[in-house]
Amino acid sequence: MKKIYLLGLVISILTSVSLIGQNQVVNGDFENWTEATADNWLADGGDIVITQNSTTTQSGTYSCEVLWTSQSNQYLTSDPFSVTAGIQINANFWAYDNDIAGRARLCIIYEGADNYYGDYSTDMDSWQQLTYTEIVPTGATSAEFQIRFYDVSSDWDGDATVIVDNAVFEANTVVNPEPTNYPTDYAAAPSGTKIILTWTDAVGDQLPLSYLIMGNNDGGSFTAPVDGIPVDDETNWDDGTVAMNVLFGVQTYSISVDTETDYTFTIYPYTNTGDIIDYKTDGTAPVVSATSGKFIVANQEGFDTDFGNWIGYTVTGDQVWEWASFGIPPGCAKMNGYDGGAQINEDWLISPAIDLSTFASVFFSFDHARNYGSNEGLFVLISTDYDGSSDPSTNGTWTDVTSSFTFPDPGTWDFLPAGEIDVLEYNGTNTYFAFKYTSTDSDASTWEIDNVLIYGESGVGVSENLIDKFSIFPNPSNESVNIDVLTEGSVKIYSISGQLLINEVVNPGVNSININILSQGTYLLQFSNANGNSSVKKLMVR
Repeated sequence: MKKIYLLGLVISILTSVSLIGQNQVVNGDFENWTEATADNWLADGGDIVITQNSTTTQSGTYSCEVLWTSQSNQYLTSDPFSVTAGIQINANFWAYDNDIAGRARLCIIYEGADNYYGDYSTDMDSWQQLTYTEIVPTGATSAEFQIRFYDVSSDWDGDATVIVDNAVFEANTVVNPEPTNYPTDYAAAPSGTKIILTWTDAVGDQLPLSYLIMGNNDGGSFTAPVDGIPVDDETNWDDGTVAMNVLFGVQTYSISVDTETDYTFTIYPYTNTGDIIDYKTDGTAPVVSATSGKFIVANQEGFDTDFGNWIGYTVTGDQVWEWASFGIPPGCAKMNGYDGGAQINEDWLISPAIDLSTFASVFFSFDHARNYGSNEGLFVLISTDYDGSSDPSTNGTWTDVTSSFTFPDPGTWDFLPAGEIDVLEYNGTNTYFAFKYTSTDSDASTWEIDNVLIYGESGVGVSENLIDKFSIFPNPSNESVNIDVLTEGSVKIYSISGQLLINEVVNPGVNSININILSQGTYLLQFSNANGNSSVKKLMVR
């Protein structure tokens, strides 16, 4: 607990009232213009023209009139300004949107954290305020106030106009005492390649701003954090420890872990940030433990050079799934129904038959990017009775699991995780996964798929002795690692996120595999024998 001396107590009392700081957006009222350009703002993103408007203003002498003449998204971005993670902020701007096609949107572009995308303006013949009140996310160091402009008409009419004024970003500078209590019901449970932490938020006179979660996999004890010294996020297990800052109200956190490893976690609530951060350290912080399971990769496809063992099937239209050099790492499956205009299409990208019958748990995840058009015609489906070759639109019973995943909104060329879902209920002997793309003559998006991962934990039917039939040494390794196996087969080395990095054929006996392309960290090494049985062990690279 922090010691509070008389001067500190006086300061605490004086600052216990919420103080709102000054607007951090320079020229947020658009009063300053140089050669018909709004000072401290950048207009970008395509065919956008801004002009000084002195007729229609929300307040003051001038506003900013925005005209864009193409259907692509446009941007009006402020100069960057510093932010402090964990501080409550209030952001808003005013829009005069008397255009059936044009829309404005409040966005906060953070450096070091996820961006915020707010609501759209509505078509009305008066000023309206778009607002955002939230906590600056963990990791954010600076931000830009961005106003985005969109066309929402089904038939682009050539131009759109919206007037904006008085953009504000204010920080709340309250200084609070340390939290009254720890959270309760703290628990940890393995779930595939992750451990899920849950808790019930702390209660009392002083609620936390956030929690610091610390973990280790070496069985050691924890050193309590120190007031005034923030602990940065660190989710890499290289040194056997991690730390994560999670906002009050979230009450859950999942972290990637290694296979068959014991983990311990503790949690400390705190108020304030920076050099006034105040952790609760008196009493006993909750501690929980969990052991991760055995992971088996059933199918991993990064589309690094081609579709691998996935296939494309065209039901309608001339456009088809194709390979493209985008993604992380480069290589993805891409579908675009636009050719001189939006075209009518239905195209499927389908996995090979996957035997999931021996799995005790099964998880499915992928990364994707979507731009242009909308998400309306994009689907993710699973079947346990498809025949593997006929028209999937008329053959097989397909379950739509699209709603379980997150899709980009608005569109982006950045590859984002779609999420991970439990698909154990589809653990048949011939399970198929598919991405279905449809487009119309008015809506044709571009959809790019990468890093598909289907994995689980071994169950009845998988030889438990297989784990004992291969060994890896030295471990940790560098430059090369030895794999000792009794039968021929293949060795695949994956990153924790599921990217296939090394694929080698091995023979009975000791096989040396070059791993100098791997950076320091934790990897999953999968050995599969000629019968298709496989097992996974953790590989540490130093």
